[in-house]
Amino acid sequence: MSGSSTLRQGLTLTLVFMAVLAAGAVSNAWGGAAATTAESTGEHRAAGGRGTAPSQDEAPSRDPWTAYYTPAEFADYTDALDGRYIGIGVWLRIADDGGFAVSGLQHDGPAERAGVRVGDLLVRVDGRSVADRPVTDVVALLRGTRPGSRVVLGLERPGAGARTLSVRRARLSTEDVTVRDLAGATGTVCLIKVDSFSTGSGAAVARAVRDAERARPADAGVVLDLRGNSGGLLTEARRASSVFLDGGPIARLSGAIGDRTLDAEPGGDTAVPLVVLVDGGTMSAAELLAGALQDRGRAVLVGSRTFGKGSIQAPASHGDDDGEPAWVERTVGHYTTPSGRRVNGVGITPDVSVPVGAEASDAERQALEVLSGLTPRR
Repeated sequence: MSGSSTLRQGLTLTLVFMAVLAAGAVSNAWGGAAATTAESTGEHRAAGGRGTAPSQDEAPSRDPWTAYYTPAEFADYTDALDGRYIGIGVWLRIADDGGFAVSGLQHDGPAERAGVRVGDLLVRVDGRSVADRPVTDVVALLRGTRPGSRVVLGLERPGAGARTLSVRRARLSTEDVTVRDLAGATGTVCLIKVDSFSTGSGAAVARAVRDAERARPADAGVVLDLRGNSGGLLTEARRASSVFLDGGPIARLSGAIGDRTLDAEPGGDTAVPLVVLVDGGTMSAAELLAGALQDRGRAVLVGSRTFGKGSIQAPASHGDDDGEPAWVERTVGHYTTPSGRRVNGVGITPDVSVPVGAEASDAERQALEVLSGLTPRR
């Protein structure tokens, strides 16, 4: 898709969202340039300030989620929502000290090939300290417009000291939904990992569930892994929720977009046992999905408290100081869970807690244990 056509699609979807809120197709839906730690689409969805979300009544002029784009930047942004971007293939999370830690790497991507490892602390980018910087600034330093350009990372690893790596950016594509098997007490369980909600993610979740049910007993269960999911398109999060719900509310919306309820589509699978994995990197549209499944009694949430981004952004065209067309993305509303629980600045507390910093496999073992209690014995 060309940059101009993607740009037009983004505007059309925004207008649909503002008009009926059924398509909800603002770029990065509940995150815009605002809610993430993922570098792929997330270098366009960074959270402001040391992981602290703004209050719901914060004045628009102080909105830390506001972002400005030239037409070229916005086209690149919307390309990212289609799963294409220029970057180094790294995911970040807010560390306990407010800094940034590498939480994930694109397999065989530039960062992984250069020697970046999960758990590394990002200290500098091109010689500039990232301490006390908003995530928006950090991802702006990471991003590039030219494949082949270099970015120099200053990294530290606990117990291993500091090191500097030069990483060459590349044009990358993402596979936001991946599937693997987990060996559970009641048999093989399907784990569906969703890294972000870019175009087609919802349909990919639906396919994964259908394939799992064909390959395994219908009551084997599913683990939906939203850890580190930085959000994305509302349309895709809504489609994913509709895989597991038979209609009904998934969020309550308020603000300039109007006060109304957003519903799942009817016809989802309400029988397959479901556990959802979450952590502090679960943000924005992923929090909306997790909160909806928890409120509706459809899934048990396992992990640690989610990030806490319940604000909604939408892009609009405007002229810059030179009269050139540009794009600005501002907060236009907020969402709560179906029962009215606030997400912004609070996050979602899982039903079963896993200590922050625990190994990923620890959370998966806990999910399997919970799932075994949900799954009928054969």
